[in-house]
Amino acid sequence: MIPVSDSCFKIGKALMNITIIAVGKIKEKYITEGINEFLRRLKPLAGVEIKEVQNEKAPEGLSPKEKEQIRGREGERIFRMLRDGQVVTALAIKGTELSSEELARTIDAWGIRGKSDLAFVIGGSLGLAQSVLDRADLVLSFGKMTFPHQLIRLILVEQVYRAFRINRGEPYHK
Repeated sequence: MIPVSDSCFKIGKALMNITIIAVGKIKEKYITEGINEFLRRLKPLAGVEIKEVQNEKAPEGLSPKEKEQIRGREGERIFRMLRDGQVVTALAIKGTELSSEELARTIDAWGIRGKSDLAFVIGGSLGLAQSVLDRADLVLSFGKMTFPHQLIRLILVEQVYRAFRINRGEPYHK
C-alpha cells in the first residue's frame, strides 16, 4: 500500500500525468485506504502524483482579512508546486458543476489538444486564494454541499478514475 501521508509520491508512467495538489494532510485511515485503492486502479491509466502543502492554522473568529492572508500563504505554497504549461483545475464550491461524463470529455479534450500535464488543486478549510482561482483553467465544483477537504481528495481521485474508464469505454461507469 502506498502511504498517502508522504508529502509527495508518484505512480506509474503514462501519456497523461496528473498532479493533485492538496492543502493539509490526510488524518483518517478510511480516507487514506480509499485514495490508495483508486490510485492503484489509476496506475495503468495515468501517471498520478499527490503533493501536500502545509496548511495554516485557522482558528474560529478570524476576520475576513485574516482569512484572506491565510489563503494567500497557502496559495503561495500551491504555486510552488505548479509547473509551466500545466492545465490547472481548482476545486471550489462556486465553480462549474460537471457530470462525470462531462469531466471525462473535458479531460479527453485536453489530451487531444496535447495538454497531458494536469493539476487538480484542493484548498484548505478556508478554500483557495483568489490568485489560484485566477490561474485555473477550470474551477470545478462537486456541488453546493460543503465537504471536508480531506474527503474531497478521495472523491476527486475516484472521479478521475471514473473519467478515464468512461473515455476508454470500459464498464466501471453506470
